Amino acid sequence: MKVLELRIMRGPSYWSIRHPKLIVLKLALNELQDVKTSEIANFSARLEKLFPGMYEHRASKGTEGGFFRLVQEGTTLSKVVQHIALELQTLAGMECGYGRWYPTAEPGVEHVVFSYQQERAGEYAAHAAVRITEALARNKKVNIVQDVAKLHQIREDEYFGPSTEAIVSEAVSRNIPYINNEKKRLIQLGYGIYQKHVQAAMTSSTSCFAVENAGDKNATKLILEDAGIPVPQGMIVTSAEELEEAIEKLAYPVVVKPLTGNQGKGASINITNWKDAQKGLQEAQLFSKAVMVEQYIQGHDYRLLVINGKFVAAARRTPAMVTGDGTSTIQQLVKEVNKDPRRGIGHEKALTHIKIDKNTRAILREKELTLKSVLADGEVLYLKNTANLSTGGTATDVTDQVHPYNVLMAERIAGIIGLDICGIDVMSTDIAIPLHETRGAVIEVNAAPGLRMHISPTEGLARNVAEPIINMMFPHGRPSRIPIVAVTGTNGKTTTTRLIAHMLRFKGYQVGYTTTDGIYIQDNKIITGDTTGSYSSEFVLKDPTVNYAVLECARGGILRSGLAFRQCDIGIVTNVSSDHLGLGDIHSLEQMAQVKAVIPKTVCSQGYAILNADDDLVYEMANGLACKVAFFSLNEDNPRILKHIAKGGLAAVLENGFISIFKNTYKIRIDRVADIPLTFGGRARFNVQNALAATLAGYVSHFEVAEIKTALRTFLPSPETTPGRMNLFRLPKFEVLIDYAHNTAGLQGIGEFLSEVEARPKIGIIAGVGDRRAEDIVEMGRLAAAYFDEIIIRQDKDTRGRSGDEINMMLKEGILAVAPQMKLTEIKQEARALAYAMEYAPQGAFITLFSEDIPEAIKLIEDFRIIQHRNVMIE
Repeated sequence: MKVLELRIMRGPSYWSIRHPKLIVLKLALNELQDVKTSEIANFSARLEKLFPGMYEHRASKGTEGGFFRLVQEGTTLSKVVQHIALELQTLAGMECGYGRWYPTAEPGVEHVVFSYQQERAGEYAAHAAVRITEALARNKKVNIVQDVAKLHQIREDEYFGPSTEAIVSEAVSRNIPYINNEKKRLIQLGYGIYQKHVQAAMTSSTSCFAVENAGDKNATKLILEDAGIPVPQGMIVTSAEELEEAIEKLAYPVVVKPLTGNQGKGASINITNWKDAQKGLQEAQLFSKAVMVEQYIQGHDYRLLVINGKFVAAARRTPAMVTGDGTSTIQQLVKEVNKDPRRGIGHEKALTHIKIDKNTRAILREKELTLKSVLADGEVLYLKNTANLSTGGTATDVTDQVHPYNVLMAERIAGIIGLDICGIDVMSTDIAIPLHETRGAVIEVNAAPGLRMHISPTEGLARNVAEPIINMMFPHGRPSRIPIVAVTGTNGKTTTTRLIAHMLRFKGYQVGYTTTDGIYIQDNKIITGDTTGSYSSEFVLKDPTVNYAVLECARGGILRSGLAFRQCDIGIVTNVSSDHLGLGDIHSLEQMAQVKAVIPKTVCSQGYAILNADDDLVYEMANGLACKVAFFSLNEDNPRILKHIAKGGLAAVLENGFISIFKNTYKIRIDRVADIPLTFGGRARFNVQNALAATLAGYVSHFEVAEIKTALRTFLPSPETTPGRMNLFRLPKFEVLIDYAHNTAGLQGIGEFLSEVEARPKIGIIAGVGDRRAEDIVEMGRLAAAYFDEIIIRQDKDTRGRSGDEINMMLKEGILAVAPQMKLTEIKQEARALAYAMEYAPQGAFITLFSEDIPEAIKLIEDFRIIQHRNVMIE
C-alpha cells in the first residue's frame, strides 16, 4: 500500500459541504487491491483486539458493531484505513466521526476521506492508518501505543485550548465566522472590518495597560490595597538574604512565587521552614528573577470571574489529591483516580491526569512518605502545591454561593485593574461570607483566566461563560460578517469578478477581491499571481479595511483545500466546459460540475445562487439548493427562464438588444447591450453573459437600476481593468487582440467575436497546454483553423509534462484536419511570435494572441505602436 497524494480540506469542498475539515488520501493498494478483509486469517479478531472502541463505529450497517460485522463479511482495506484513522484520533482525545471511501478511475487506487480536528494530527493519522492496516493484512505485529502518544502530543501542541475553544464554539452557535491564525496563535472572529481577535481568554479589546498591571503581582497588590481590597502582606526579593529578611518580617507560613507568571508555575505555598523557603526561591527564579514573598492565607482557593464588568461565575479549586482506603499505596490511589473517564492528557478532557512530578515527590519527602506508602482510611493527601486544573486539580462551581459583598468586590477589582475579562484568585474559609470577615485575601488577578473550571466543573453547574464574552465582543444586532460574492466557472470568472467589484466600488464599498492575476484591496494590487484558492480568499477576509468581498474560486483551489469560507451571500457559476479534465482526479464534465457546484451549495438561506440557464450542467445545480436561485440567459425565450419566472423567480436575459431583469411578469430594462463597453458593441457574447451575471448580483444586492446601468457603462475593458481579457489595441496599420483564453470554450468565445470582425487576414497566435488531454489539444487546433487565415504556434514556458514538439504535433493535427492549406509558422517564444506577426502583418490585418505573459505582450505592443507611429510620421 502506498500513499500517492494527501490533501487537507479546510472548508466546504468537492468531498463534503457539511464536513469542512477533511483529509483526502489517494491510496494505491497495489497487490492488496482485490483482497477483502474476510479473506485474511484472523484479521477481524486482531482488529477488534487492537481497537475495541471501534465497536461504536456503525458504518453502513447503521448500528453499533456495524463496522466489525462489515469486516467479518468482507470489505476493502481502504475502508479499514478510514476507520483506523478516525479511531486513532479518537483515542488521542480528538473525536472525528465522518469518513468515506471512493474508487478512482485507476485500478487499485482509491480515495479515503475522513475528518480531523487538528490538521497535523489528521495527516499523521492517515499515514499511521495505512501502515497499521498493511501490517494487519500481512499478519505482522502491531503496537499503536506510540502512535496514540504522538497524536496526543500533536493535539497538545496544536490545540488552542479549552478557553479559546469555548469562545469559538459560542461564536459558531451565533453564526459568527472564525479564522485560525496558527502563526500568531490568534483566532479571528468575524470578517473584514468587523473582525475581533481572541487568544485564550484575552480579546483584542483587552487593555495592554491592564495586562501589564495584572502581570506585575506587586503592582496589582498595591493598587488593590489602595482601593481597600484585602490583600496578603508581602515583599519582593531577589536573593536568599532578602528572602530571609522578608520571612523575619512576615513570619511563617509564607508563599513564594514569581513576580510575573501564570498557572501557578514556580509557586510554593504554605512554606513553614527555611530549607523549603530556599527551595521555593530557586523554583520561582526559574520563571522570574524578582520573587514575591507573601503571608500564607488560610482557607479555600476560589476563582471569581468577571466579564465586561459583571460577575458571571465562581469556582472552588482543590489541588490534585488522593484519599486513603487503608490498603492501597499512594501510587495505586493515583492510578485509580486517573481512571476517571473525565480525566485525560493535558486539555483533552474536563480534568487532567495527575502526574507524579518533582513537586509531588518533594511533598512526599516533606511528609516522610513514598509512592509505596499506604494512607489510612479517609486520610487526604494533597499532591500539588497549587490548585490548578492543568496539574490535576478539581473545581466545584460555587457561583450561587458568593456573597453580594464579594461579587461587588470582584467587579470593582476588574474595573480598577481595567480588564474586560478578569479572573480573581481569592483565599477564604467561606466565599459566602464577606472576605474581610473571614480574614481572607485577594491573592492574584489574572488577565487571561482559564475558563475550563467554569465550563466543565468537577462538581456543580456548568456555566457558559463564553456567552458573555461573545456578547461583549459582538452585541446582538451588531454584524460580524461582510457580504461575500463567490464566482466560479470554466470561463468568465475573472471578468465577472472585476465587473462586480467595480459595481460595488461605484456604490461606495471598500472591496477586496481575488482574481487569476492577483489580490486587490480597494483597487490596489497587493499580491501578484494566480490567487483563486482558499489562502487568497482568506487574505481578503482577514483584511481589516474590507467591507465587501468578491472572490474568484477556481477548480484548482476547491480541489486542493476547499473554500476559505463556510457560507457566502451570492454564488455565481458562469459555465462548465471540458477544460482541466484528467487533472485532480476529475475525468468527466459531470464531475467538474460537482466541483463548481460547491459554490452555490454554500450560499446562505437568504442569499442567491446565480446560475447560467444556457448551460445544462449549471442549470441542474439549482436542484436541492437551500438558498434562493436566479438564472441568466442569452435567450429571452429559454423555456427554463420562462418556467422559473412563472413561479415567481428572478432572471436576467438578453432581451431585444437589452440586458433586462425578469421578475414575475415584469421586465426591468437595465441598458442596451451595444452601449456596454465590455460587450464590444454586443459582439463579445461571452461578456454579455458576464454582464448578465453581474447585473443580477447588483440587483439582488438592492442596487438601483440607474446604479447598475452606470456601473456597466463605466467599466471600460482595458489592460488595467481586465488584463488578459479582450484587450484590444488599434495600431495604425492593424489591430491586435490579447486574451488569456487557454481552453476550447475560451477559444470558441473569441471565435464568435472574430466572426463579427471584417478585417483580413485574421492571424492567430496559439499554444497548447501540456497537462490537458490529447483530444483537447487537437480540438484547440481544429477550432483555430476554423477562425484564422494564418496561424503562428508558440509554446508556454512551462509545457506541463509534455514536450513542446509533442504539443505542436497535436495542434497541427487538428489544424490540418480542418484546413490542409493553412499557412503555419512555429515560433517558440511568445514575444518573438508576436513581434513577427506585427512586423509582417499587412494593412488591415487582425492579430489575436492567446497570451501566457500578458504584461510582456502589452509592453511589446505599446513599444511597437510608438515605432510604427514614428514611421508613419516620417512617411
